[in-house]
Amino acid sequence: MLYINSVISIDEKEINLNFIHASGPGGQNVNKVASSVQLRFDVDASSSLPNPVRQRLRLLAGKRITDAGILIIRAERFRTQALNRQDAIDRLVKLVKEACQEPKIRKKTKRSASSKRRMLEAKRHRSNIKRLRRAAEKTDD
Repeated sequence: MLYINSVISIDEKEINLNFIHASGPGGQNVNKVASSVQLRFDVDASSSLPNPVRQRLRLLAGKRITDAGILIIRAERFRTQALNRQDAIDRLVKLVKEACQEPKIRKKTKRSASSKRRMLEAKRHRSNIKRLRRAAEKTDD
């Protein structure tokens, strides 16, 4: 069981881990050892996630989630399978924890009367400065 918080825990049976060859430098070791981990978690079919968390997780995952609702996390930061496996699971937990937090709803605020007055006064002052910079108008006398 992966414990996300006091309410949500994900059963390890819902997580599918595949070990694949890592890309990048490393010589023959890269070609012989499957140290990279690909974690697959079916967000839509998961019974452990509440619906609002599931929806926020889909938004947070971005390109890492398929159209079928499967979250794919690839970990190849470390040279060993065990560390990459733990890294992938940690990243999944972090993402689900982030999805558990409800976003704050922005409250519309009004400007105070005094701030409106100061703003308009500043605009009048600036306008006056620019008006005084202009060339004087010619009068027919």
